[in-house]
Amino acid sequence: MKEMIEPATNGPVAPATTVPHQRRKRYGGKNPRRFEDKYKEHGRDAETIAKVVAAGKTPAGTHRPIMVTEILEVLAPAPGNVAADCTLGYGGHAQEILARIVPGGKLLGLDADPIELPKTEARLRALSFDENVFTAHRSNFAGLPQMLAAHNLPGADLILADLGVSSMQIDDPARGFSVKLDGPLDLRMNPQRGQPASALLHKISPDALVEMLAVFSDEPQAAKLAPALAGKEFSSTVQLAQAVRDALPQLGRGDLEITVRRVFQALRIAVNDEFSALETFLRNLPQCLNPGGRVAILTFHSGEDRRVKKSFEVNLSQGVYSDIASEVLRPSPAEQLSNPRSASAKLRWAKRSTG
Repeated sequence: MKEMIEPATNGPVAPATTVPHQRRKRYGGKNPRRFEDKYKEHGRDAETIAKVVAAGKTPAGTHRPIMVTEILEVLAPAPGNVAADCTLGYGGHAQEILARIVPGGKLLGLDADPIELPKTEARLRALSFDENVFTAHRSNFAGLPQMLAAHNLPGADLILADLGVSSMQIDDPARGFSVKLDGPLDLRMNPQRGQPASALLHKISPDALVEMLAVFSDEPQAAKLAPALAGKEFSSTVQLAQAVRDALPQLGRGDLEITVRRVFQALRIAVNDEFSALETFLRNLPQCLNPGGRVAILTFHSGEDRRVKKSFEVNLSQGVYSDIASEVLRPSPAEQLSNPRSASAKLRWAKRSTG
């Protein structure tokens, strides 16, 4: 028999290591409560997303564009048009407009959110919209004149502004927009600028808070809420929501939850200086439109809609606009049923005169 010779070693042989078995992460039911646990939706699992949409909900990390058909009808995008989406968001409206302005067209996409803007730019690039057709800019809608000037464009043929908060912002607890999910009381579109809502509440006086709630959200309970909220420290969204409920024990549950949402709305408008930005946008809007150009604006509460309506009417009376929406347009019953977040949307449009 041949002698068995073992291979030479430089020392003792380490015992074989066994990799411990890791269990697959469990998806917490049909619709997990925690944003971080909705990994199938974040991971673009088609079957799960279809089920979420069929249930009238928005998949985590996404946004469903509102009144797309109506906006396309109003703006009538055509090949060669210069377009501006002043609130790019998830890019749903921009994607549909881009498909209709090529070849030869260009779309400027503006958004103040430094977290979501790069994601949306990458998403639209993946759809083959290169920099000759689409550019993304971190700016709110008030910066439109500067963006047009930077591209040596005298104006745009069509402009869209969707003034609502995106689902990506609402659903992520870390952003502090939700009245239901526990997170830091922030509410800033751009977390790198300004002060969070928690700091604003801690500094504000009761009288100033009464005015803010009345002006920014038409809150009828402002005088009762202010002493319970002004000057107080609230670190989380859930903590503030509960303080609002505790301050108004006489209200029924439905009215109470509406009041909670109004308080959050007023704070969001304040920390983002939204009305000032909107008024600047509306003031500069006619100069940003080419002759015959069209603008469509989606609003989601009465304070925004009043400002848009008044601006359009004044410019129509002065001959700046040749036509405006005779009445506000609303989402169809079918859209409101399939996407409940569209229910409060109002669409107004205007057309620049050719003179």
